[in-house]
Amino acid sequence: MDKIAKYRDCVIKLLTSYTSDDVSNNEVEVQLILDTERNHYQWMNVGWEELNRIYRCVMHFDIKDGKIWLQQNLTDLNPAEELVEMGVLREDIVLGLQAPYKRQYTDYGVA
Repeated sequence: MDKIAKYRDCVIKLLTSYTSDDVSNNEVEVQLILDTERNHYQWMNVGWEELNRIYRCVMHFDIKDGKIWLQQNLTDLNPAEELVEMGVLREDIVLGLQAPYKRQYTDYGVA
């Protein structure tokens, strides 16, 4: 299996695990968006809570230039570290949610 396919499988497995613990109801739907052609992966909550519209990207990954980019994380989970535990190289994880000048101070890739 090539590196991109492995990384794609890791991201899908991770998001599938996370979304299985999210609570869906009649008003708010948990959506798992897996664009394997363009390598965009999102966990979304969409719907209504009483009179409030819910449209929230809980977690977002992209795979580009051979690296996994963590673009959004609204949880207390540490998906980057879980990806490392799954065999993803630290330097192949970019914290896109961090400003570019801060990435050099993380334990992960810079771009």
